Amino acid sequence: MNAGIALLAFAYVLSQFFRAFLAVLSPFLATDIGAGAEELAFASGLWFISFALMQPPIGWALDTVGPRRTAATLLLVGGGGGAAIFAMATTPLHVSIAMVFIGIGCAPVLMAAYYIFALDHPPARFAFLAALMIGVGMIGNIVASYPTTLAAETMGWRAALWLLSALSVMTAIAIWFTVRDPHRATDEQKGSFAEVLRLRALWFIFPLMLVSYAHVGALRGLWIGPYLTEVFNAEPRLIGQATFGMGVTMVVGPMIYSFLDKTFGTLKWVIFFGSCGMLLTTIGLYLLIDKSAALVIVLMCGISLFGSTYAAVMSHGRSLLPRHLVGRGVTLLNLCSIGGVGVAQFVTGKIYVANSGTQIVSQPFSMIFLFFIAALAVGIVIYLFSKDSKPDTA
Repeated sequence: MNAGIALLAFAYVLSQFFRAFLAVLSPFLATDIGAGAEELAFASGLWFISFALMQPPIGWALDTVGPRRTAATLLLVGGGGGAAIFAMATTPLHVSIAMVFIGIGCAPVLMAAYYIFALDHPPARFAFLAALMIGVGMIGNIVASYPTTLAAETMGWRAALWLLSALSVMTAIAIWFTVRDPHRATDEQKGSFAEVLRLRALWFIFPLMLVSYAHVGALRGLWIGPYLTEVFNAEPRLIGQATFGMGVTMVVGPMIYSFLDKTFGTLKWVIFFGSCGMLLTTIGLYLLIDKSAALVIVLMCGISLFGSTYAAVMSHGRSLLPRHLVGRGVTLLNLCSIGGVGVAQFVTGKIYVANSGTQIVSQPFSMIFLFFIAALAVGIVIYLFSKDSKPDTA
């Protein structure tokens, strides 16, 4: 791994951190600036929506100006600037504005790496490199758990955000000077998003891409905090430990899927049965919603483990893309994945409000999990009709 790819990997660690840290900061933000669960769901949703809306222009930019300038510029302005705005926040509105900027800043880093993998490496290596990148990036999920709780309790969450702003700026500058754009032939065929959308085989993959990460991202990125606090009266440190457990499984999960698809010689069926495991685990969480904090934490870790299909599904979609559509194709798949989380955060925020105030404290979260059960079931059924792709063994 060269220096440029290593820096993109670190930028992706920051991206994973920023999409998940609101869950553990929720008690501190509620106390300091009056940001409740609905406001944080809205802010989290804005991160994912801004991230998703940037995917089409990023796809164009990757194919036009290259991954170096695309990733460095957006991370500098969006990541560094957004974290600084968050550090100075005094109202929930400021947090929402900050999350929009941070979402824009984080939007290109993974796709920049995938673009380089797709054009500079043979297809036999893409699935492994994609899974490795996801596994490394998920370290950000771990840092955005118990360590962030400790940082908020010791140095304060504002100081932590100023540090993250500085890290984002320095990483962006380093990416500008170290990332090498892949070679492109001057006469290479140009593609379009319309051409990607005409690939019928992708339409059976889009729905699962839309709903699978939406579940994991919404749970890990926000709802685990309010859920454990309101139903089990959990202290911030227990929330930090629970999110740490989910983060660890999200590091291990992509590598397990990479091993399984090569072992069994199929991407489709490994993804299908893994998604079914995620569905069954979510049903278990719904049925045991208020029984035991330890038990539901184990189930949530199971959801994040089975739900670590992002790299595998992305590899499945990549295998169906011709070379000239790689940039636009992978960003469109990523738009489905990240956009799904953004929509889910808005929808589940409304579900939470509509079911709050009842005598059953767990009612809002029961309905949120029921929503994810229904969405995931639909995505899995449609995915059944997808064309299988045999992973390369090289």
